[in-house]
Amino acid sequence: MAGSTFWLVLLIGFFGFLLGLILNHFLPLTLLRLNGTAPPRGSFGWPLLGETLSFLKPHPSNSLGAFLKHHCSRYGKVFKSHLFLSPTIVSCDQELNYFILQNEGKLFECSYPKPILGILGKSSMLVAVGDTHKRLRNVAVSLVTITKTKPEFLSDIEATAIGILHSWKDKSQVIFCEEARKFTFNVIVKQVLGLTPDEPQTTQILEDFLTFMRGLISLPLYIPGTPYARAVKKEDIFNCESNHRGKKKKCRSTKRNEKASFVLDSPLGGYETTSLLMAMVVFFLAQSPSALQRLKVINEALRCGNVVKFVHRKALKDVKFRDPSLHASALEFDHWRWKV
Repeated sequence: MAGSTFWLVLLIGFFGFLLGLILNHFLPLTLLRLNGTAPPRGSFGWPLLGETLSFLKPHPSNSLGAFLKHHCSRYGKVFKSHLFLSPTIVSCDQELNYFILQNEGKLFECSYPKPILGILGKSSMLVAVGDTHKRLRNVAVSLVTITKTKPEFLSDIEATAIGILHSWKDKSQVIFCEEARKFTFNVIVKQVLGLTPDEPQTTQILEDFLTFMRGLISLPLYIPGTPYARAVKKEDIFNCESNHRGKKKKCRSTKRNEKASFVLDSPLGGYETTSLLMAMVVFFLAQSPSALQRLKVINEALRCGNVVKFVHRKALKDVKFRDPSLHASALEFDHWRWKV
């Protein structure tokens, strides 16, 4: 009798889980249609997983990637999808993206999916909104301002750059993108935590941070041993480290967890973005030597490459927007495009 009850409960639980997957996958689209709102064309992919695996597939930084190319050619530059366990509208339209960012707090607000929020934490400046975001941003600006005014600020950056260059001396070739990441990470850790590249803690923090980054762009399932689960655990390590080192920084207006989140946000905001921009500038300038004398090439490098793979925004109300064309010959690198 007990065995039959166990299997009955297990069977009910399985069908309940299956029903939950189906509702999570199709209910949002059904509600939109019942309300008379027509979402863009697109596909929700598989239940639960959606199209997350295809979206996260690695691709060169100077391309949209197979996922976006395929969906843009099939559905247009604005389409619906199911990413990170949530129904999502994806926009590859420059003017619409500009419109979204210009209406931050009016029509849209920062809203990352719950799995990513589970890694970053509610106190992260990347996901905070309203007064909390303003306070954290003011703390960040104050810290950066104080750091930049220190006499040793530029000399520390110069020493870090020279150290990276000296490490190339006995190498026949280097992977510049990785070296740029190392440079930006060392600069950030030095200014935020007061650690030099030679200290063992710096190497350990870098390894922990890489684990954190891999979890941030992995399938968001909390299963022990997966990149996502390891990343959630690494957040606690960063919190402990920041609470230990953060005593040197005087940010009395912030709570302890907000200080910890700021220490995590600092390398997160600069590790990938700044290093990728440096690498893309070198890559494109190598193909256009004459442009070395120009000062506007950074704009074209930003346009042709993806410094940030994606950002999440939640619509506060229904928004309708047109679909204009982009630049002429948009896939070609034209270093004179931004000439005034």
